[in-house]
Amino acid sequence: AAYGAAVATVEGDALLAGYPQIHAVGRAAGEKQQPRLVDLTWGAADAPRVTLVGKGVCFDTGGLDLKPAAAMLTMKKDMGGAAHVLGLAAMVMDAGLPVRLRVLIPAVENAVSGDAFRPGDVLAARNGKTTEIGNTDAEGRLVLADALVEACADAPELLVDCATLTGAGRVALGTDVPALFANEEGVDVADELVAVSAGEQDQVWRLPLWPGYREQIDSKIADLKNIGAGPYGGAITAALYLAEFVEAPPDGGAPPPWLHLDMMAYNTGSKPGRPEGGEAMGMRALFRLLEARYKA
Repeated sequence: AAYGAAVATVEGDALLAGYPQIHAVGRAAGEKQQPRLVDLTWGAADAPRVTLVGKGVCFDTGGLDLKPAAAMLTMKKDMGGAAHVLGLAAMVMDAGLPVRLRVLIPAVENAVSGDAFRPGDVLAARNGKTTEIGNTDAEGRLVLADALVEACADAPELLVDCATLTGAGRVALGTDVPALFANEEGVDVADELVAVSAGEQDQVWRLPLWPGYREQIDSKIADLKNIGAGPYGGAITAALYLAEFVEAPPDGGAPPPWLHLDMMAYNTGSKPGRPEGGEAMGMRALFRLLEARYKA
């Protein structure tokens, strides 16, 4: 409201008509906490289109593949990706960057009930691709998939998603450095972001979207599986899963340049100016990237 942005929401059973994976993940939370897709738009319609997608799992129990109690203690942070794109959007609007901004947030609670989605289920995404559920605790990529398909339909000039997606990303880079992935169209932008992040002291680091691991998310009964076949490379296989939903626009052409940030979004301990708890990681770097590309 402060910047004149428009917000639309699709929630509850209305998701079944176009965002079935968001609905499947969030339906177990019940009527008081219905899953939804929040869609914010701002800026002139003829300006360059920048779309931000953020994982909004507002609490993650792990679903029927229940997390251990200790692992669940910080899961109020699993909406960190959504928080990042909202914060970045506020920076873009406050700076008045001449872009057509769109923010898509699939917001769900991954809960446990008799209506929860199950291991072994096969879900169909917005684009019709099917996914075998190997683990209900790999739910973030499922809700992001529907949102990414919708984002691509709008043919953005740049597509960025932020998500607290994998523990494997933290094993690779620790808790302070988000892992960055990019499709072929986004390689140059990704390299630019890594360089900018160093200057901003807001480091991100690129990992390969290596097609050699693509077979790990093959399924015998669906197009895809939501977890990799082995214990290694989990951040890469998660990114490869998301890449299946970054598509060319309906009228043809190439997919948009796409950046995917897999982040912790949380300080595990306190440092000067950085108290324990939720933390912006990569947000300032992303803003400087957008400012450099689109400054009036």
